[in-house]
Amino acid sequence: MNIYRILSMLIAVLLLIFGADTLLAQKTIIHAGRLIDGESERVREQVSVIVEGDQITAIESGYTRAGANDVVLDLRDKTVMPGLIDLHVHLEMESTPDHYINRFIMNPADIAFQSAVYAKTTLMAGFTTVRDLGGSGVNIALRNAINSGKTVGPRVITVGKSLATTGGHADPTNNWRRDLMGDPGPFEGVVNGVPAARQAVRQRYKDGADHIKITATGGVLSVAKSGQNPQFMMDELEAIIETARDYEMHVAAHAHGKEGMLRAVEAGVLTIEHGTYMDEEVMQAMVENGTYYVPTISAGKWVGEKAKEEGYYPDLVTPKALEIGPLIQDTFSRAYKYGVRIAFGTDAGVFPHGMNGLEFGYMVEAGMPAMEAIISATSTAATVLGMQDRIGAIRAGMLADIIAVPGNPLNDIGVMTDVKFVMKDGKVYRID
Repeated sequence: MNIYRILSMLIAVLLLIFGADTLLAQKTIIHAGRLIDGESERVREQVSVIVEGDQITAIESGYTRAGANDVVLDLRDKTVMPGLIDLHVHLEMESTPDHYINRFIMNPADIAFQSAVYAKTTLMAGFTTVRDLGGSGVNIALRNAINSGKTVGPRVITVGKSLATTGGHADPTNNWRRDLMGDPGPFEGVVNGVPAARQAVRQRYKDGADHIKITATGGVLSVAKSGQNPQFMMDELEAIIETARDYEMHVAAHAHGKEGMLRAVEAGVLTIEHGTYMDEEVMQAMVENGTYYVPTISAGKWVGEKAKEEGYYPDLVTPKALEIGPLIQDTFSRAYKYGVRIAFGTDAGVFPHGMNGLEFGYMVEAGMPAMEAIISATSTAATVLGMQDRIGAIRAGMLADIIAVPGNPLNDIGVMTDVKFVMKDGKVYRID
């Protein structure tokens, strides 16, 4: 048999087994002027990042020459880093003066289409992974739609619907007319007592949520009087966390007031969100328990300013926003200096999506070095999600979530709001 015929037959067999795309796979070579890997404080100059399929396969010094089938992306005038991770967003909503009436006029389909727009905006801002900390449950469908390629957005890790006590921050019927209010329970995410706590977690698991969020204290934007009172008893908190662990879910705790924070930390939550009134006792408890702090300074800034606009928030909300909002940046500064572990999160949705990068500036302004702020949104945030072997760093074997900004963010952190390149899972979504 002719040798060429044998080779042709062999190639045909290989094509059948592996497919043409595998045998003829092209590499994408990113020429990075500056590389921040997301886990060390080292900055490398003139580096090539090699991407094959959805993975990073190599990091090479210098500008690697391309093969005939390879694609070169010239980012030599930019700083390249891992796709950013925001651990606190709400993709189903965005702050407007009519937000409180929208729940009565919007159907789940309306929310879904709206959330798809916000998801794309978030991705284009350089955030390739987010943790959605509460909506109606449409966020679960959004996650699935993004994963299956039906719409464009970041990788979504979601809690579905947040858990609250009756009248608590995430009770969806707060301040409704009595005949509409009813008596929501575990199915709607409202918990009273240990059995209901366990049932609510299991319902979130059944719904398809990835993790659990509780509102351990009152909140700013709920139409209820207190923004800081504790809202769960210890036995309820322990039941939620114990049940969540059975399903390999972690628990995030919205908390402003001290007592609610202490209870949540001692019960074993993984993250404290906002943390406005934490003091040294709370900080020490967080250090001892390995609890992460997700500060959401951006949300505090936004609500503090918008509360000054007459009619922007309901009358019950306005004084809370004026009091609590401006305090979060100072709390962050004290917590950072104390040694509390910080992970990046903004509360986007409370302010317009796509502005997430402003948080870096607020963190640096409050005393955190720029590199530490970036790492809080890369490898640290990935560790919180238990995904540190897949995202949050640029090294061989990681998913190809890569962004680039102009200039040097270590000299001007403001460039983190000016993302010029976005790649997620090896696919380019933005290149300016």
